[in-house]
Amino acid sequence: MQPGNDPDNPVSQKRDASIHAISRWRFSIHRVGCCLIIVCLSLVGTACGKWGKGSKDVAGAKEEKDTAIPVEVVKLERGAIETVLESSSALEAESEVKVPARTANRVKELRVEEGDVVHAGDLLLQLENDIQLIQVNKAKNQVDEAREEFLRQQSLYQQQLVSDQVFDEAKFRLRQLELNLEDMERELGYTEIRAPISGTITHRMVKVGDQIKVGQDLFNIIDFNSIVARLYVPEKELSRIHFDQQVRVESTAFPGKTFEGYVMRIAPVVESKSGMIKVTVGFRDVGPLLPGMYVDADIITSSKTDALLLPKKAIVYDGEQRFVFRIGTENKVERVLLEVGLEDADNLEPVAVLKEGDQVVIAGQTGLKDGSQVRVVDPSSPDLKPGESAPSEESTPAGDQAHNG
Repeated sequence: MQPGNDPDNPVSQKRDASIHAISRWRFSIHRVGCCLIIVCLSLVGTACGKWGKGSKDVAGAKEEKDTAIPVEVVKLERGAIETVLESSSALEAESEVKVPARTANRVKELRVEEGDVVHAGDLLLQLENDIQLIQVNKAKNQVDEAREEFLRQQSLYQQQLVSDQVFDEAKFRLRQLELNLEDMERELGYTEIRAPISGTITHRMVKVGDQIKVGQDLFNIIDFNSIVARLYVPEKELSRIHFDQQVRVESTAFPGKTFEGYVMRIAPVVESKSGMIKVTVGFRDVGPLLPGMYVDADIITSSKTDALLLPKKAIVYDGEQRFVFRIGTENKVERVLLEVGLEDADNLEPVAVLKEGDQVVIAGQTGLKDGSQVRVVDPSSPDLKPGESAPSEESTPAGDQAHNG
């Protein structure tokens, strides 16, 4: 045994104690270092977890935005709406006549021209009447002669100087000649062509010097105040039509101008072949409308000035039912079944569920389901399908504006 390793040696004992103390100190330092490493690793892991979660949230939000369906919406407002029955017709004049010749003779004088306004009884044309005048004068002379003879026979009869037969013959001869005079005067009157109605000369078919025949048409006269439109509507609509009902008329000859008409007559029968009812529309002021013009007419059956208006382009059809998609919370849509009141060409009046200020989808609703996530886009956005449009920023839901912010 070496002297330095002697356990009973005080020097060896002191050295061993020092070595043991150093070992304990090194172990403590090693343990503290390990703890620090573990703590650091934990902190790093936690930080990495937070960063990873943040990245996942961002990615999820982006994914959510990408999967939301782009749509256009409109805010429901109030306005005027009316329900109409649409029909078309050519205008015609109820007071329209052709003026014929009632005797054969040559035209001596024209008193009117096309476009002239005439009144019933006005002289339109004068025919030569020399022959008729002579016949009238002869008939007058015969009547005067027969009257004198009748008066003489009447005086004798009162004195009982002539028989009843002689007196009756004188009386009958006078009456016959008076009738003949009336015929001659009527023939003379036929040489003066007069207006049978008040109106406007639309056609003149003869000129001075023409030899006309009996029954030949000379003039055409139309009373433009009698212009009407004859409309035909289905018999099922009869309950919606009544006398003096307002009718709005438009003509392609006057684009953008509307003429006010009214229901003048309703036919009392239904045409069996077509199932249609004839409705005659009159005008209190025809303005520039002319017979023969083709017009579109709307019979206004009901109207409101302060109705809730829903654009028809928002409607989705499912069989015979109609739906719209209303923007709800968190930009999710709600499928709403429609109950309809009044309806016109562009809008309808929703009943019950929808209310003023609601936002409904009017573009991009194809494929939407109840609860679908949507996002409102700008009208110029390429996300919308061709032919669709989107609203302005004013119609963007508040939730979407906050998200965009």
